[in-house]
Amino acid sequence: MEASSLIYAVVGLATVVLLHLARQLRRPTKPNLPPGPKPWPIIGNLNLMGSLPHRSIHEHTHRYGDIMHLKFGSFHVVVASSAEMAKVFLKTMDSNFICRPKMAAGKYTTYNYSDIVWSPYGSYWQQARKLCIVELFSAKRLDSFEYIRVEEMKSLLKVVHKSSGESIVLKDLLWTVSFNIISRMALGKRYLEEAVAGNLTMSSKQVKTMFEEMFLLNGVLNIGDWIPWMSFMDLQGYVKRMKTVSKNFDGFLEHVLNEHDARRKAEPPETFVPADMVDLLLQIADDPALEVKLERHGIKAFTLDMLAGGTESSTIIIEWAMAELLKNPEILEKAREELDRVIGRERWVEEKDMSDLHYIKAIVKETMRLHPVVPLLVPRRTREDCKVADYDIPKDTIVFVSVWTIGRDQELWDKPLDFFPDRFIGSEIDVKGYNLELLPFGAGRRMCPGYSLGLKIIETNLANLLHGFDWKLPGIMTKEELQMKEVFGLSTPKETPLSIVAHPRLGLKMYSL
Repeated sequence: MEASSLIYAVVGLATVVLLHLARQLRRPTKPNLPPGPKPWPIIGNLNLMGSLPHRSIHEHTHRYGDIMHLKFGSFHVVVASSAEMAKVFLKTMDSNFICRPKMAAGKYTTYNYSDIVWSPYGSYWQQARKLCIVELFSAKRLDSFEYIRVEEMKSLLKVVHKSSGESIVLKDLLWTVSFNIISRMALGKRYLEEAVAGNLTMSSKQVKTMFEEMFLLNGVLNIGDWIPWMSFMDLQGYVKRMKTVSKNFDGFLEHVLNEHDARRKAEPPETFVPADMVDLLLQIADDPALEVKLERHGIKAFTLDMLAGGTESSTIIIEWAMAELLKNPEILEKAREELDRVIGRERWVEEKDMSDLHYIKAIVKETMRLHPVVPLLVPRRTREDCKVADYDIPKDTIVFVSVWTIGRDQELWDKPLDFFPDRFIGSEIDVKGYNLELLPFGAGRRMCPGYSLGLKIIETNLANLLHGFDWKLPGIMTKEELQMKEVFGLSTPKETPLSIVAHPRLGLKMYSL
């Protein structure tokens, strides 16, 4: 009796153990995620993000390393913060990290992910990328619009000269000249001069405010994106603002397309020659051989990308560069010395001169290193489970590349917090996506397709502002008092716009532009 009871007990215990082992085998193995702070229930690590998320993330990389895991709500988030890790995500394993997450900004401000930035990976995006590279931003097409960039640059210099000795808000002038350049190239004329959206007449200031709002909303941490079951509440009011700015832009873009449609209808199709990028997009949309039909909302989304990207990046970089030069007058003096030596004082800087202005180009690179326009790059999403540096990266993980941290990496840069353009003299490091130490425009197939246009505007306008004028801070303000904080969004402009005073440094005849 006792023996049989013992047998039953042993069999029962063995059964329990086997069932437990079977259950353990069926249970998914816990993934080996990269290191990171412990998440809270529901919100994950969103509580760690301050008003400047790129700085919050940067601080945590000091503790957790160059690949860090976070939880934003219910989503896995991985942050790459070294050149080595950036290479893995943007180049080596680009095909698995080429998707974009479905975020409210892409849905509501880019016609349901119809632009080049937020569109999902697939045949539509591949066609859009090819269109940008081969048609919209080809070297031949950009060269054909050089006269526009020259005319608008001269308009900027005239305004600055007219305001000599007075305090000016540099950002306002830079934004206007950049928007006029892109507007004339893409839309065919200076739309700021009439700025009509439907029946609503908008001032230059209103148009500028719309773009600032859009860039802010494309970079915010919207709770509904990370905790989807809360999205209907729109707790922060961001979605409401996205819908409002999208409606305003749509009225403006419809007005633009209607004007272009009317002009096209006035000429026979066989003789019509595209005069600007919107004309070209409309012509391409008529091509029956397109793999994916380019709808009207897609044309508006591409147009919005060109206007926003081309205007914002050049404005922000030039303003940051001027601020840094005012804080570092010895660098400003070296830039002037180069300009006087290479260009002389009898003419203005031309785009073809830039290959000889090594120090000016170094100033631009150093500004992009220290003040990247998009400090976390536009986020990516994993297509499949994979491993990176022996860590498990689950499917649908959101990936940020912190170019802010890479630009401050002490292993890459000597005294990384100092503004020191000389570090790029004799260096082969460029901004075209080949060198992962410096990624202002990203890298890989998702790299900004309009970077070459942005560089032309930034380098030449900055060079001429330095060549034509002596610059001072207003009143008795000292360089130590110059505020250098940024505002976070998809881009990071100065929190306080730069007020500055210009004085002519060339002969009077140079300003009769």
